[in-house]
Amino acid sequence: MTAKLIKMVMVDDHLALLDSFHKDFSIENGYDVVAKLASATNADEVCCRLRPDLLLMDVCTESGASGLDALERLRPQFPEMKILMMSGFNEMSYAPRAQELGADGFLFKSRSFGFFLKAARGVFEGNTYFPEPRSIPMPNGEDPFTERELEIMRLLCQKKKRSEIADILSIALGTVNRHIENMRAKGNYASTIDMVVHVVSEGWINPNF
Repeated sequence: MTAKLIKMVMVDDHLALLDSFHKDFSIENGYDVVAKLASATNADEVCCRLRPDLLLMDVCTESGASGLDALERLRPQFPEMKILMMSGFNEMSYAPRAQELGADGFLFKSRSFGFFLKAARGVFEGNTYFPEPRSIPMPNGEDPFTERELEIMRLLCQKKKRSEIADILSIALGTVNRHIENMRAKGNYASTIDMVVHVVSEGWINPNF
């Protein structure tokens, strides 16, 4: 008896990469790619219409559409659909955010196509794939930033004011200030602006996604 093909949708704005993935996620390998999208904006309508078994989606897609935002919308709508997120950026917050939003796995595009095939099959069979947690390197053996500090750092990188951060995270402004001063001390940053510029320029935080 022939095994059921895994119905799959891919979302990535790099058309050459999509074509390469399509060659590997072939019918011969057990996949039926029913749609290839450049923007995560269209993922809702396509998933609703085609009901795929597996969605492979980039974090950064065409016209600035966030795959993580799409994941947040799609997970409650399609609880049975497997969602495998990916990124070509070595950004440290993507994987934990994807996991928190309900993704079944997260892969960096630096991995081989063979590993993508293995991970996709594993996710379809109920496994999860996430990279080891990463932290921003600290000088002099200082403790890494905490999860809350990283939340605040990401919002700072998005040019949020301290009062806005307090409202978004439902914490006191004084608590925000204390976390920022702790981060500055850990990283030996002269100012908050220096800290933000450093983490963005190093690619640890992408403020746009």
